[in-house]
Amino acid sequence: MAKRKLKPIPRFASDEEAAKFWDTHDSTEYIDWSRAQRAVFPNLKLTTQTISLRMPAGLLAELRMIANSRDIPYQSLIKQILAERVREELRRGR
Repeated sequence: MAKRKLKPIPRFASDEEAAKFWDTHDSTEYIDWSRAQRAVFPNLKLTTQTISLRMPAGLLAELRMIANSRDIPYQSLIKQILAERVREELRRGR
C-alpha cells in the first residue's frame, strides 16, 4: 500500500484557534493514525464533587456489611452500585 503524503500541521496562536481548525479539517490528512499509540495517564484523577446524601440507617448498615465483606470502603461500594445502575438505565434508554 502506497504511503500518502501528509499535510504539515500549522502552528496555532491559541487553543481556540486550534479548536476552530480541527473543527473544519480532517485529521487524517495531517496525522497517520495507523502509527498512533494508546496514551496512558496513570496520575490523572477524575473530577469529583462532594454531596450530602441522607439514607435510612438500616440501608447504610447493610451497605457497610456488604462493603466489609468485599474489603472495600462503603463509599466506594455506593459509587460502584450507582455507576452500574446508571449504565443499566442508559442502556435501557431512560
